[in-house]
Amino acid sequence: MNTDEKSSFWLIMSAVFFGNFLAVLSITTINVAFPVVMEQFHTTLSTTQWLMAGYLLATGIIAPIVGYMGDQLSYKRLFVLALTGFTLSSLLCVVAWNIESLIAFRITQGVFGGMIIPITMTIIYQVFPRERQAYAMGLWSLASMLAPVIGPTLGGWLVQYFGWKSIFILNVPIGLISIVIVSKFIPYYRLTTKKTFDFLGFLTVVAGSSFLLLSFSNGNNWGWGSWKTLSLLISGIVLLLLFIKRELRISSPLLQLKVFKFRQFRYSLILNCIVTISLYTGTLLVPLYLQTVLKLSPMDTGLIMLPGALVMAAASPIVGKFYDRIGPFRLVITGIIIIVAATLAFSGIGTQTPVLYISLLQLIRCLGIALCNMPLTNAAMSAVSSEYSGHASSITNWARQGLASLSIGIFSALVVSRTSHYMDAGAAATQRAATTMGIDDVFMIGTMVAVVAIPLTFLLRVKKKKSTSHVAL
Repeated sequence: MNTDEKSSFWLIMSAVFFGNFLAVLSITTINVAFPVVMEQFHTTLSTTQWLMAGYLLATGIIAPIVGYMGDQLSYKRLFVLALTGFTLSSLLCVVAWNIESLIAFRITQGVFGGMIIPITMTIIYQVFPRERQAYAMGLWSLASMLAPVIGPTLGGWLVQYFGWKSIFILNVPIGLISIVIVSKFIPYYRLTTKKTFDFLGFLTVVAGSSFLLLSFSNGNNWGWGSWKTLSLLISGIVLLLLFIKRELRISSPLLQLKVFKFRQFRYSLILNCIVTISLYTGTLLVPLYLQTVLKLSPMDTGLIMLPGALVMAAASPIVGKFYDRIGPFRLVITGIIIIVAATLAFSGIGTQTPVLYISLLQLIRCLGIALCNMPLTNAAMSAVSSEYSGHASSITNWARQGLASLSIGIFSALVVSRTSHYMDAGAAATQRAATTMGIDDVFMIGTMVAVVAIPLTFLLRVKKKKSTSHVAL
């Protein structure tokens, strides 16, 4: 790669990195502002939580149609549109006059943020040559993992010294710089011809995704057996089945399901889903254990979780460099075994387990996840032809978003039910002991889910087909 190509790589990668970083960062910085927002707008926590829930819901709803939008507009134009919309909606959040308008602008921000994540992934596989894709995905993963690590800390500092509006103002200069870089340095290209818009498919996938995400997010509060949860869940599944049936029949589908004909994409996506579930097992249960059983403060909990998160972020670009040398199988099988071992160890924690041991186990789990995350994504995306890469990215992010909501909802419900079981059965002398036993049970379930991935990993041991369809720099 000559000097000009290297310069182009890093300029484009900077726009991809900061775009993805902004979209993920905006998920985590808002939490620390809840008390201040509640006080300023004289509202309740249940209403304020929609600043987070609305953003996440919007990202999940928009994900399935990003592939179609990219095909029609080109991913360069769509990236500029998404960055512009994200930046403008951030400004609108600054001038919000009540909690309802702030929630509405946050949902709008979530729509554009949800577009940025799959767009940036797609650009990597359509613009960069094959030999640079794994390393670029390592940097992309670094942005995805670094943002949640520094988000709460950065958000807390900004809110404390500059007020809650500063967390939205921060997006503006970064967004504007990214827009300039994308406009100037990412080449314009289109890999497909324009297609008719499948409006019926659009309605079914948006409604189906909305119903499922709402049921996943609120099932623990409403009750998983409540009529509200079940009706949304069943309606969402039926609508998505109708969407899939329609997309397989029509000539110009909204979401190109042909990506599933690529064998390595199918297997990598399944494994990616399992790793996502494992990620959210720790994300939910470790802080819950530290705060409810060991009675630690949120700040202390964050410090204990920090080493693992930093290891995960730092390992991503390193794993990207090793990917081209040894391929996905060795990295993923090593990562899965580490995840299984660490999660199994977590299932044996007690009410007096040292925090240093918890931090070490979390660090080990995060290392295992880092070894799996980028290789699985790259194995899936590199197996798909460039013309379908936008749709493959949409499906991958759609699945991750849905499983994140589902995992948190189900694992939360399981902890509550198992804790109640141990208290009612007299198996635990105190609430702390019962909670610990409930958390241990759910960690054991997480272990069994991760074990399923071990034999599936061997399906990755196939020769990768060489791709010749990328847009050269």
